[in-house]
Amino acid sequence: MRIALLGTRGIPARYGGFETFAEELSARLAGRGHQVTVYTRAHLASPGVTVHRGARVRVLPCWRSKALETLSHTFLSCLDVTRQEFDVVLLCNAANAPLLPLLHARGLPVALNVDGLEHKRRKWGAVARRYSLCAQWLACRWADLVVTDAEVIRRYYRRRWGRHSLMIPYGGDLEPPAGRGTLDELGLRPEGYFLYVSRFEPENNPDRVVAAYRRIAMDTPLVLLGDAPYAFELVRRVRELAAADPRVLLAGARYGEAYRELLFNARAYIHATEVGGTHPALVEALGAGRLVFYLDNAPNREVVGDAGVPFTFAGPNALDQQLGRFSLEGPQVQQLRAAARARVQARYRWDDVAQAYEQALEGLCSGNRRS
Repeated sequence: MRIALLGTRGIPARYGGFETFAEELSARLAGRGHQVTVYTRAHLASPGVTVHRGARVRVLPCWRSKALETLSHTFLSCLDVTRQEFDVVLLCNAANAPLLPLLHARGLPVALNVDGLEHKRRKWGAVARRYSLCAQWLACRWADLVVTDAEVIRRYYRRRWGRHSLMIPYGGDLEPPAGRGTLDELGLRPEGYFLYVSRFEPENNPDRVVAAYRRIAMDTPLVLLGDAPYAFELVRRVRELAAADPRVLLAGARYGEAYRELLFNARAYIHATEVGGTHPALVEALGAGRLVFYLDNAPNREVVGDAGVPFTFAGPNALDQQLGRFSLEGPQVQQLRAAARARVQARYRWDDVAQAYEQALEGLCSGNRRS
């Protein structure tokens, strides 16, 4: 198959979950003999890189604004796709659904990975939230195949919009890092720090994580990986909180080997997202065998099951209380780490994800145009 993957920021992965998805899936589909092209935003592309892990990299510009960056890049990508020779399109993000007619006009079947529930994100105003709901409706009307990444999202689309979807999660079985250069750079020791990984956006709660951590009387550092291009006020608040506590380290956005070093060597991983389905960073932390603390909500519970420690930001299971209870090594911690690895091997392997997408896209190519 000749597959176009668009709607993400592209590869190599340098932003968030969709970009990790694009990189890991495209590499495996290319390894299975398919010709995969991943459309990539110019400001995130690696200069001179036209092939990454077997997938072709197609670089196009975008309008750099919070509201229009995604849609503008996908619009240009759709126009470019219609001038190329592809058999099928994998489009990411329900916000891009209004562009589906451009692809259908060329006779291309489209699978749309709708992502999470964007209308619930606090960063968006009323107009953007209404647009998100409208885009969900269009996705359910126009996409040949709707793909969801978690059961909770699949049930939402069935209940609200009456549309069946194919649920395919993300993988979490990363290769362990080869060295510890990033730890040395940051002055960290293996098993000697807590790790938080996420974009600094309101529904990911980096400020609340830091505030909760500062109530704990222990020497173990908290390392935050992430940033955000448009959440200026939140980023400022996180930096102010970190500056007031020398135990808090803002390591910026790290990817590839550096990210894996920090993940596989952390004592524990803290996941505080409110919105979305299966978050790649969460399943990667499970796959790395970390002790996982996760914000107690339906999507996170679905992923972690009984292989982690739930927390809230208030009450008896507040994050600071849970960190204090489980911060020391012991039989229960080791059991949770073993359960985390086993859960990923059973449910969240990238090879299984790639096989499911391969079968779905081949079905579209053979004429199974609606699911």
